[in-house]
Amino acid sequence: MAELAESLPARFPVFPLSGALLLPGGNLPLNIFEPRYLQMVRDAMRTEQVIGMIQPREPEVGGEPPPLFRTGCVGRIASCSETEDGRLEIMLSGVCRFDVARELEVDTPYRQVVGDFTRWRQDRQPEAPPAELKEPLLEALRLYFERQGIEADWEAIDEAPLGGLVTSLAMICPFEPNEKQALLEAPDLTRQARLLTALMRMDALSDAEASATRH
Repeated sequence: MAELAESLPARFPVFPLSGALLLPGGNLPLNIFEPRYLQMVRDAMRTEQVIGMIQPREPEVGGEPPPLFRTGCVGRIASCSETEDGRLEIMLSGVCRFDVARELEVDTPYRQVVGDFTRWRQDRQPEAPPAELKEPLLEALRLYFERQGIEADWEAIDEAPLGGLVTSLAMICPFEPNEKQALLEAPDLTRQARLLTALMRMDALSDAEASATRH
């Protein structure tokens, strides 16, 4: 991943999508159907094959582009296939987080930014979180999945490396957009693991409090 990060362009298109989280080392499947983003993917495939995932701060209203969060994550298009009805199904592999240095004035229907990778150099050689964080994470995960009605292969989860598990869970769990952003901006895997555990515990606690109130 270090070589990929070093080769990232300073300028790239961004895909603002609320609730979608891409992290370094993670894989995000995307179903592209809007004309502006179909063009974005096709243009990216002809150039560096790079797209930045970023969340909007608020919904798009009246066709006006919404303000963006400061931080997103650049991914490379690992695979791309076209469906019979003209959609593009892509897999985006996360490489490195970025801060928006500035948004560019462009003629393309999609937005483009200049990214600053300075604050996220550790993404190129991430350190694994300490092993003692796995047990409390799994305890919180069991409660969270039970509440959400999510089935899991617990044997595979138990055997998964902690760093990869943190990345995968942060991306797939249905947290609120601001919680997703907090996970994205946590400086390293250790703090992501601690925040992930805390978010799942808070979810279980709020559910228990709501149940007690109803009774």
